[in-house]
Amino acid sequence: MRTTVGIVGAGPAGLTLARLLRLAGIDCVVLECRDRAHVERRQRAGVLEQGTADVLRAAGAGERLDREGLPHDGMELRFDRRRHRVDFPDLTGGRRVTVYAQTEVCKDLIALAETDGPPVLFEAEVLAVEDVDTDAPRIRFRRDGREEVLECAYVAGCDGFHGVCRAAVPAAVSRVFERAHPYAWLGVLADVPPSHDELVYARHDRGFALLSMRSPTVSRLYLQVPEGTKAEEWTDEEIWDELDRRLETADDWTLERGPLTQKSVTPMRSYVHEPMRYGRLFLAGDAAHIVPPTGAKGLNLAVGDVVVLARALEHERRTGSPVLLDAYSATCLRRVWQAERFSHDMTALLHRDPGATAFDDRLQLARLDRVASSRSAAADLAEGYTGFPFG
Repeated sequence: MRTTVGIVGAGPAGLTLARLLRLAGIDCVVLECRDRAHVERRQRAGVLEQGTADVLRAAGAGERLDREGLPHDGMELRFDRRRHRVDFPDLTGGRRVTVYAQTEVCKDLIALAETDGPPVLFEAEVLAVEDVDTDAPRIRFRRDGREEVLECAYVAGCDGFHGVCRAAVPAAVSRVFERAHPYAWLGVLADVPPSHDELVYARHDRGFALLSMRSPTVSRLYLQVPEGTKAEEWTDEEIWDELDRRLETADDWTLERGPLTQKSVTPMRSYVHEPMRYGRLFLAGDAAHIVPPTGAKGLNLAVGDVVVLARALEHERRTGSPVLLDAYSATCLRRVWQAERFSHDMTALLHRDPGATAFDDRLQLARLDRVASSRSAAADLAEGYTGFPFG
């Protein structure tokens, strides 16, 4: 089997890249180790930056996004039982975010690929990525019990942190930057309409809480918990009681309760792999970087990576010049590090460190008060949250 671009992984990065290449007239094949049902149901991110939503619309994947997505023109910060709204369009020149689950993005892109190409091969386990430092890379994979080889000119590693692509970059040329945070998120899905029409980020002495949503009838909520917490350690009633405490306000706002349908714990970590390119292998998404979920940057960074890569591949095909491909890693990393900075700042602003002192608590409240009282401080937060420009 032969193609121009072999794409490993059918998450948002791989599927978006495949769609962009299809529109540019560049042939590719997507290899995904899981079955289609798994890809379409795995819960991940749910907030799309302005740029990400625009890319999906331009790629023909915006119909259901515009019909079912929930546009948000702001967020609410809560601290000291106070409520402060950050108005995104007013502070950013019109940008906003849209709540639309990663599962739905993947469904839309898979449906497009099914009717218009390129081929997406599910249950195709990639065994190795070979010869990426030559002009003829190879991807060995197993499908239906048989080993096959995909020969290609370029490989896009969109297979996540635990995939084979990142491991194909020699240790001698790799640099890793990482930080583990001493807490995690306990996340739940609840069959109850959201108790607020925009996302609520709450700082509390007992820890962070987030009120989000997946649809007008399904709430997504999170609690900061100690690192190593197991989801089953918390009863439904304990979760609702703790959310009530941390989201409490001085007015008559109330948190609506409902049946919990899913519980999970997400560790908090920051990770960047440099470079994002080795030979003809290009890393994108979680294969190259991970951010704590506070800033809602994971999926959006992945889309930013593949936009840069698709433009570079189209430029090379049209002009014969590799200049944009050669700049891929540096171009992406500028945006990646800004997103890492923003995500780290948001995490530090809202989470209570286990070793925090009374002085640390007062500084944290002072920073939040600064956002609430300074247009420039609020604008910095709004610009970061709605998204940094794609390279």
